[in-house]
Amino acid sequence: MRVIRLWWAALACTLVVLGGQAQDSIPSVEVPIVLDDDPELRAIDSMLVATYLNHFCFTADTSILNIFDYPADSIPGVDAETIRERLASLNADTPFDLQYNADVDKMIRFYANKRRVMTARCLGMAQVYFPLFEQTLDKYDMPYELKYLAIVESALNPEARSRVGAVGLWQFMYATGKMYGLRITSYEDERMNPYEATDAACRFLTALYERYGDWNLALAAYNAGPGNVNKAIRRSGGKKDYWAIRPYLPRETRSYVPAFIAVNYIMNYASEHNIYPEEPEWSYFQCDTVHVTQQLHFEQVTDFTGVDRELLEFLNPSYKRGVIPENGRKHVLRLPVDAVATFVNNEDSIYTWRQDDIPEVEEEVWITYRVRSGDVLGKIAQRHGVRVSELKAWNNLRGNMIHPGQRLRILDKGASGGSTSQAAPAPKPNPKPRKVTEDVGDFRYHTVQSGDTLWDIAKLYDGVDVEQIKRLNAGLDPGNLKQGQKIKVQKL
Repeated sequence: MRVIRLWWAALACTLVVLGGQAQDSIPSVEVPIVLDDDPELRAIDSMLVATYLNHFCFTADTSILNIFDYPADSIPGVDAETIRERLASLNADTPFDLQYNADVDKMIRFYANKRRVMTARCLGMAQVYFPLFEQTLDKYDMPYELKYLAIVESALNPEARSRVGAVGLWQFMYATGKMYGLRITSYEDERMNPYEATDAACRFLTALYERYGDWNLALAAYNAGPGNVNKAIRRSGGKKDYWAIRPYLPRETRSYVPAFIAVNYIMNYASEHNIYPEEPEWSYFQCDTVHVTQQLHFEQVTDFTGVDRELLEFLNPSYKRGVIPENGRKHVLRLPVDAVATFVNNEDSIYTWRQDDIPEVEEEVWITYRVRSGDVLGKIAQRHGVRVSELKAWNNLRGNMIHPGQRLRILDKGASGGSTSQAAPAPKPNPKPRKVTEDVGDFRYHTVQSGDTLWDIAKLYDGVDVEQIKRLNAGLDPGNLKQGQKIKVQKL
């Protein structure tokens, strides 16, 4: 890691020569206030999930990197004119329009002052992902500055999930991911695969640029969708300039390009703001890939290679349940370099190791719940037999506030056997429920047996689904079925 630290120090020195200023030329000014409740900043902030990074970053040695001799934890005051000059220097070397204005300044203060810890971690995580991004951007002959877009989208967290269901480093929605060839199954979500998702993002951005002929408009369309950009162009009188159509874009998209410009700035001038990379435990060049052709559990890899389970998940986030499926495709497993030879030399033994005592992995079934007036998280969690903490984790909720019409993603534990973790193998399913019925009056009743769930019960009766059972049994608690309880399943 000493080499990496020296590399960062050399980069900081180079930036000073190209566009930075010495400490004594940076004026001390009052830092503008950036409000936490600003709705546009909240949209950006929703992706800055530090939990994922906490395990794999450690504080850098700033004694080498602090070339301006700033006091520890101080926030240098940087005036608007200095920022304008630095952006002009960056703008000279890019096809993007990195212009300075009040909205860009607000975003720069956001990353430089309010989210300094996140910025430091992104500087470190760049060592993991930027070489891959640059290699793929070069493959498609695209501007290298697009690598910074992943910071705006996900704060370089491949497991990031937005409140509307976008996933991964590049925040693909389900339909768009499928459109660009990303596999999304119960075992695997290639939106979280850094290699596949980066390639898909490059193809998507290329198509948007070919459509609009302007990179800022392509970015806006990446965030809001081409339909919203086309609508904004029409409302602006046919103008095809991002800043001209910006007032007609969705509110969150109005902050998107300013955030992209701000990240370009802060990643190049971090040391001038007394921010230094928190170096990750692993860099891109310390890992390599092996191909897997059979079903493989992470426990089997861990037992033979000694690679920690948590590290395996960090390096291979797209395998949602700690298992690589066997489906006729060649899968990629990323390992530390020193573990690759061990895996290759023992591959046949690894596939057969502990096959009998590793639990079977079941299919996960997810449902979408639309919040109704009067709903609270506790009530929704109880209704579906899950914990509030799980609801918040699945839907990237930081607090307990929800609103009518909001859609929540919930794991159907009855359908999936009760798995609550994407990493741990799920337990084996409950015994198949027995069909114990009686007809009384206008209804057919099912007598609940031990281990019954509404999903299992519905499967026993033709034309019956879970929602129908809920409608017939007002006040029924699906997460608290009792043995011997009689519930209506059909109207006769």
